[in-house]
Amino acid sequence: MEITVGVLAVQGDVREHLAALASLGAEAIPVRRPSEVAAVDGLVIPGGESTVMDKLVRAFELREPLVRRIAEGLPVYGSCAGMIMLADRIADGRPDQQTLGGLDITVRRNAFGRQVDSFETELDYAWSDPEALAPAGPVHAVFIRAPWVEQAGPDVQVLARVGHGPAAGRIVAVRQGNLMATSFHPEVGADRRIHAEFVSIVREHRLQQSAARQSPEREDTA
Repeated sequence: MEITVGVLAVQGDVREHLAALASLGAEAIPVRRPSEVAAVDGLVIPGGESTVMDKLVRAFELREPLVRRIAEGLPVYGSCAGMIMLADRIADGRPDQQTLGGLDITVRRNAFGRQVDSFETELDYAWSDPEALAPAGPVHAVFIRAPWVEQAGPDVQVLARVGHGPAAGRIVAVRQGNLMATSFHPEVGADRRIHAEFVSIVREHRLQQSAARQSPEREDTA
Protein backbone atom coordinates (compact mmCIF):
# COMPACT_ATOMS: atom_id res chain seq x y z
CA MET A 1 0.00 0.00 0.00
CA GLU A 2 1.31 3.42 -0.96
CA ILE A 3 1.49 5.92 1.87
CA THR A 4 2.38 9.59 2.06
CA VAL A 5 4.44 10.67 5.04
CA GLY A 6 5.07 14.35 5.61
CA VAL A 7 7.94 16.03 7.40
CA LEU A 8 7.08 19.25 9.18
CA ALA A 9 9.27 21.68 7.26
CA VAL A 10 9.17 24.94 9.17
CA GLN A 11 12.60 24.42 10.79
CA GLY A 12 15.10 21.68 11.58
CA ASP A 13 16.70 18.71 9.82
CA VAL A 14 13.93 18.14 7.28
CA ARG A 15 16.01 16.85 4.36
CA GLU A 16 17.50 13.93 6.28
CA HIS A 17 14.08 12.65 7.37
CA LEU A 18 12.71 12.96 3.84
CA ALA A 19 15.60 10.87 2.52
CA ALA A 20 15.14 8.20 5.21
CA LEU A 21 11.42 7.87 4.53
CA ALA A 22 11.87 7.76 0.75
CA SER A 23 14.46 4.99 1.11
CA LEU A 24 11.75 2.88 2.76
CA GLY A 25 9.28 3.29 -0.08
CA ALA A 26 7.08 6.02 1.35
CA GLU A 27 6.15 9.11 -0.61
CA ALA A 28 7.87 11.73 1.52
CA ILE A 29 6.78 15.36 1.27
CA PRO A 30 7.63 18.56 3.17
CA VAL A 31 4.68 20.01 5.09
CA ARG A 32 4.39 23.80 5.35
CA ARG A 33 0.68 24.44 4.69
CA PRO A 34 -2.60 23.34 6.33
CA SER A 35 -3.64 21.64 3.08
CA GLU A 36 -0.51 19.48 3.26
CA VAL A 37 -1.32 18.50 6.84
CA ALA A 38 -4.65 17.20 5.57
CA ALA A 39 -3.03 15.19 2.77
CA VAL A 40 -0.58 12.98 4.70
CA ASP A 41 -1.02 9.52 6.20
CA GLY A 42 1.69 10.17 8.79
CA LEU A 43 3.98 12.97 9.90
CA VAL A 44 7.52 13.38 11.19
CA ILE A 45 8.41 16.35 13.40
CA PRO A 46 12.17 16.76 13.06
CA GLY A 47 14.86 17.95 15.42
CA GLY A 48 15.62 21.64 15.60
CA GLU A 49 14.74 24.32 18.13
CA SER A 50 11.40 23.64 19.80
CA THR A 51 10.67 27.27 20.74
CA VAL A 52 11.30 28.46 17.18
CA MET A 53 9.30 25.57 15.75
CA ASP A 54 6.38 26.42 18.04
CA LYS A 55 6.35 30.07 16.91
CA LEU A 56 6.56 29.14 13.22
CA VAL A 57 3.82 26.52 13.47
CA ARG A 58 1.53 29.19 14.87
CA ALA A 59 2.66 31.83 12.35
CA PHE A 60 1.96 29.48 9.42
CA GLU A 61 -1.48 28.58 10.85
CA LEU A 62 -0.45 24.94 11.21
CA ARG A 63 -1.08 24.51 14.91
CA GLU A 64 -4.84 23.89 14.86
CA PRO A 65 -4.77 21.48 11.88
CA LEU A 66 -1.92 19.54 13.49
CA VAL A 67 -3.60 19.34 16.91
CA ARG A 68 -6.83 18.21 15.26
CA ARG A 69 -5.20 15.46 13.18
CA ILE A 70 -3.17 14.20 16.13
CA ALA A 71 -6.40 13.96 18.16
CA GLU A 72 -7.96 12.02 15.26
CA GLY A 73 -5.19 9.41 15.42
CA LEU A 74 -2.68 10.57 12.80
CA PRO A 75 0.59 8.63 13.26
CA VAL A 76 3.34 11.09 14.21
CA TYR A 77 7.01 10.55 15.02
CA GLY A 78 9.02 13.27 16.73
CA SER A 79 12.81 13.30 17.05
CA CYS A 80 14.56 15.56 19.60
CA ALA A 81 12.64 18.87 19.30
CA GLY A 82 9.84 16.78 17.80
CA MET A 83 9.58 14.91 21.09
CA ILE A 84 9.10 18.23 22.87
CA MET A 85 6.43 19.29 20.37
CA LEU A 86 4.47 16.07 21.03
CA ALA A 87 4.77 16.21 24.82
CA ASP A 88 1.79 17.23 26.91
CA ARG A 89 4.09 18.91 29.44
CA ILE A 90 7.51 20.65 29.43
CA ALA A 91 9.39 20.78 32.72
CA ASP A 92 11.38 23.90 31.80
CA GLY A 93 9.52 25.46 28.90
CA ARG A 94 9.41 29.17 28.24
CA PRO A 95 6.31 30.94 29.63
CA ASP A 96 4.72 31.37 26.19
CA GLN A 97 5.84 28.02 24.75
CA GLN A 98 3.13 25.71 23.45
CA THR A 99 3.25 22.12 22.27
CA LEU A 100 1.01 20.13 19.98
CA GLY A 101 0.58 17.49 22.68
CA GLY A 102 -0.68 13.94 22.40
CA LEU A 103 2.00 12.11 24.39
CA ASP A 104 1.31 11.81 28.11
CA ILE A 105 4.89 12.70 29.03
CA THR A 106 6.85 15.45 30.75
CA VAL A 107 10.05 16.40 28.95
CA ARG A 108 13.03 18.50 29.95
CA ARG A 109 14.59 20.61 27.19
CA ASN A 110 18.36 20.40 26.63
CA ALA A 111 18.47 17.87 29.46
CA PHE A 112 21.85 16.45 28.45
CA GLY A 113 23.50 19.87 28.19
CA ARG A 114 24.55 22.31 25.51
CA GLN A 115 25.75 21.65 21.96
CA VAL A 116 29.27 20.88 23.22
CA ASP A 117 27.79 18.11 25.39
CA SER A 118 26.41 16.21 22.39
CA PHE A 119 27.31 12.53 22.41
CA GLU A 120 26.68 9.15 20.81
CA THR A 121 25.88 5.85 22.50
CA GLU A 122 24.34 2.42 21.93
CA LEU A 123 20.79 1.80 23.15
CA ASP A 124 18.72 -1.32 23.69
CA TYR A 125 15.43 -0.67 21.92
CA ALA A 126 12.04 -2.35 22.39
CA TRP A 127 10.96 -3.11 18.81
CA SER A 128 7.33 -4.02 18.24
CA ASP A 129 8.41 -6.65 15.68
CA PRO A 130 12.15 -7.42 16.03
CA GLU A 131 12.10 -10.08 13.28
CA ALA A 132 10.82 -7.56 10.73
CA LEU A 133 13.59 -5.11 11.58
CA ALA A 134 16.66 -7.31 11.17
CA PRO A 135 19.51 -7.12 11.82
CA ALA A 136 18.80 -7.16 15.51
CA GLY A 137 21.05 -5.33 17.90
CA PRO A 138 21.37 -2.00 19.67
CA VAL A 139 20.54 1.37 18.13
CA HIS A 140 23.40 3.79 17.62
CA ALA A 141 21.91 7.01 18.99
CA VAL A 142 23.15 10.55 18.37
CA PHE A 143 22.14 13.10 21.02
CA ILE A 144 22.39 16.81 20.14
CA ARG A 145 21.10 19.24 22.79
CA ALA A 146 18.56 16.53 23.47
CA PRO A 147 15.61 16.36 25.84
CA TRP A 148 14.75 13.41 28.03
CA VAL A 149 11.46 12.17 29.45
CA GLU A 150 11.12 12.92 33.14
CA GLN A 151 7.69 11.36 33.58
CA ALA A 152 5.60 9.01 31.44
CA GLY A 153 1.91 8.26 31.92
CA PRO A 154 0.50 4.75 32.37
CA ASP A 155 -0.40 4.34 28.68
CA VAL A 156 3.07 5.30 27.46
CA GLN A 157 5.39 2.49 26.40
CA VAL A 158 9.04 3.13 27.19
CA LEU A 159 11.11 1.99 24.19
CA ALA A 160 14.63 2.93 25.30
CA ARG A 161 16.61 4.27 28.24
CA VAL A 162 20.20 5.47 28.51
CA GLY A 163 22.22 2.43 29.56
CA HIS A 164 25.17 3.94 31.40
CA GLY A 165 26.89 7.14 32.45
CA PRO A 166 25.53 10.11 34.42
CA ALA A 167 22.16 9.89 32.63
CA ALA A 168 21.73 6.11 33.09
CA GLY A 169 18.09 5.14 33.27
CA ARG A 170 16.74 8.28 31.62
CA ILE A 171 13.92 7.63 29.16
CA VAL A 172 14.84 8.58 25.58
CA ALA A 173 12.26 6.82 23.39
CA VAL A 174 8.52 6.31 23.89
CA ARG A 175 5.36 5.29 22.12
CA GLN A 176 1.69 5.90 22.89
CA GLY A 177 -0.73 4.55 20.31
CA ASN A 178 0.18 6.03 16.93
CA LEU A 179 2.63 8.53 18.43
CA MET A 180 6.38 7.83 18.69
CA ALA A 181 9.20 10.01 19.92
CA THR A 182 12.95 9.76 20.46
CA SER A 183 15.38 12.15 22.15
CA PHE A 184 18.01 11.25 19.57
CA HIS A 185 18.44 11.70 15.81
CA PRO A 186 18.17 8.42 13.84
CA GLU A 187 18.07 10.36 10.57
CA VAL A 188 21.76 11.29 10.76
CA GLY A 189 23.03 7.72 10.45
CA ALA A 190 22.54 4.78 8.11
CA ASP A 191 20.32 2.71 10.44
CA ARG A 192 16.76 3.04 9.17
CA ARG A 193 15.03 0.80 11.72
CA ILE A 194 13.42 3.65 13.68
CA HIS A 195 11.95 5.09 10.49
CA ALA A 196 10.92 1.60 9.35
CA GLU A 197 9.08 1.09 12.63
CA PHE A 198 7.22 4.35 12.09
CA VAL A 199 6.41 3.57 8.45
CA SER A 200 4.95 0.28 9.67
CA ILE A 201 2.71 2.17 12.11
CA VAL A 202 1.56 4.45 9.29
CA ARG A 203 0.79 1.54 6.97
CA GLU A 204 -1.18 -0.29 9.66
CA HIS A 205 -3.21 2.83 10.43
CA ARG A 206 -3.94 3.35 6.74
CA LEU A 207 -5.08 -0.28 6.41
CA GLN A 208 -7.39 0.11 9.39
CA GLN A 209 -8.90 3.25 7.90
CA SER A 210 -9.42 1.55 4.54
CA ALA A 211 -11.07 -1.46 6.19
CA ALA A 212 -13.38 0.81 8.20
CA ARG A 213 -14.46 2.67 5.06
CA GLN A 214 -15.14 -0.55 3.14
CA SER A 215 -17.06 -2.25 5.97
CA PRO A 216 -20.84 -2.05 5.32
CA GLU A 217 -22.85 -0.35 8.00
CA ARG A 218 -24.73 -2.72 10.27
CA GLU A 219 -28.51 -2.59 10.06
CA ASP A 220 -30.55 -3.30 13.15
CA THR A 221 -33.15 -5.99 12.49
CA ALA A 222 -35.58 -6.05 15.37
